[in-house]
Amino acid sequence: MVEKNAAPGPGPGGPPPIPPKPPFPMGYNGKMLRVNLTTKTITNETLSEEVCRKYLGGAGFVAYFLYKELKPGIDPLGPENKLVFALGPITGMVLPGAARNSIGAKSPLSKGIAKAESGGFWRAELKRAGYDGVIVEGKADKPVYLWVHDGEASIRDASHLWGKETAETEAAIRAELGDEHIHLAMIGPAGENMVRYACIMEGCHDAAGRGGVGAVMGSKNLKAIAARGHNLPGVVDADKIKEVRQQLNHPFPISMFGTGGPDMLHGEQTGDLPVRNFRDSAFPEVAQIHGGVLKDTIRIGMEGCFACPIRCKKVVKLEAPYKIEPAYGGPEYETLASLGSNCGVGDLQAICKGNERCNAYSLDTISTGAVISFAMECYENGLITKKDTGGLELKFGSAEAMLKAIDLLAKREGIGDLLAEGTARMAQKLGKGSEAYAMNTKGLEFGMHEPRIGPLLATSYFVSPTGADHCHAEPDGMMANPFIFGQFHSHGWQTALGPNDLTPAKVAIFKMLECYNIIKDSVAVCHFPGLSFEQMSQLVNGAVGWDTGVPELLRIGERIITTMRLFNMREGMSEADDAMPKRFYGPTTDGALAKLKIDPKAYERMRKYYYTIMGWDSRGVPLPEKVEELGIN
Repeated sequence: MVEKNAAPGPGPGGPPPIPPKPPFPMGYNGKMLRVNLTTKTITNETLSEEVCRKYLGGAGFVAYFLYKELKPGIDPLGPENKLVFALGPITGMVLPGAARNSIGAKSPLSKGIAKAESGGFWRAELKRAGYDGVIVEGKADKPVYLWVHDGEASIRDASHLWGKETAETEAAIRAELGDEHIHLAMIGPAGENMVRYACIMEGCHDAAGRGGVGAVMGSKNLKAIAARGHNLPGVVDADKIKEVRQQLNHPFPISMFGTGGPDMLHGEQTGDLPVRNFRDSAFPEVAQIHGGVLKDTIRIGMEGCFACPIRCKKVVKLEAPYKIEPAYGGPEYETLASLGSNCGVGDLQAICKGNERCNAYSLDTISTGAVISFAMECYENGLITKKDTGGLELKFGSAEAMLKAIDLLAKREGIGDLLAEGTARMAQKLGKGSEAYAMNTKGLEFGMHEPRIGPLLATSYFVSPTGADHCHAEPDGMMANPFIFGQFHSHGWQTALGPNDLTPAKVAIFKMLECYNIIKDSVAVCHFPGLSFEQMSQLVNGAVGWDTGVPELLRIGERIITTMRLFNMREGMSEADDAMPKRFYGPTTDGALAKLKIDPKAYERMRKYYYTIMGWDSRGVPLPEKVEELGIN
């Protein structure tokens, strides 16, 4: 309980009266919904102000609850795992980029921590329904869905929904509950079949993609969480929030093409675009698959998230040669690269069909494309044969093979049962040197950006607690931009660093960037509005009424990352898992990176320095003093 305010000071000449303290929580609902599917019990749990201030929400809540509540060594696909849906203090506000949330669990890919973020409309409904998150425990004895609305929740039968794709599921639940404005977090057949990189779709084209959270949802026989609400918690200082909103009231160039516009041409020229499982670098067919071509051919519109003016989401429609439903949106950059260049596929229509199938099945398009490209390289090297594939020619460049593989792995049919395991487990089962082609860190497949050209990005792939997540840091080229680098001036860096620099200063900036990004995922705000640290602190203070400054945000970020590190080490991870596939220590076969490779000695030196500035020992173990200092229980 919050203590009452101190009495005002004495009369004239005494200290000024202490201003009234607003009741906690503001910005928060102050409640988590806990659902045990085994016992069929639902409880409301009060959040403490201490936990909210130490972890904020979103990714912070994911780290806090999983580290606090999960027993070491549990099976990620067993009933002991927990699925945490977590909002932030600004989730659901009428503000660019505020329609975000984080979902976490013990990962079926890495057996470490998984977290995945998404935009859309579902989290705004959950916030208005009276909750800051949902913790799902146990396993239902038959398929169910959860219905949450205006402070009430119930578990409902979903046997009739099991096996349905996401658009069918959404339509059926809305009809059953009689409200077209209900929004869902749900899985399709890939989640039901526990494909280890299945995602959770929040709507039909917004994916909480990474780490296999959809497989965890399927393991619990939970088909969906439907949400509808009408009451947003109040804020302390609406003027502070309005000020930030006005600062963001300008055109956003990304609204023209979304991600993966004509800049993909530049990505191929500089080597950032992954080609044929990160083996190659030249891909002239990029001129046929980027977002500019999409805009001029089969794109029918652009959409955005709840209350956000940034229209970053493509919508495509096609009747032939493939029928593509616009309900499933269109491919973003990561999908254009993963199902396109990384599989050697230059057929834009086939890539769009692959994107539709992934969203219908609830598949992470990044891992899906990476798994298929890995299988294609294994096939070309004789480690997978036609006998294994049932006659399917898994060759680089085959759009037919890419699309057929998506269907097979989502249903775990034939060779798809192996593909559904992810690249790390596939390599373990195949052996024969196949691990050289498995592009993952900590079991999580690489985001579609080349680490050979980016020390910042490569460092993030090394040490990110969730694996090779491209959103853990910023691209090096951005940090070389004097305008973008300006936000670091007040932190002591005045000169922008070169894109290929690998120095202690860049490692220190990386630490700040990963804190910055984990705070965005905890406040729960999108990357696209480009909020500064100062703007994020202003939003938190305006919503909740604290006096949080940039130093506190950085400290919170460090606390969350260290908590995730502790979780992973408790699950058996070590510094040996902070490693890159050997492929990146050599150049590509052609193109822009034919003479460029990662220097392992330089990265080893910088990795050790990163451990030092994080307060970890030389093996990457957080020091007891650092854990105590950060207040991690």
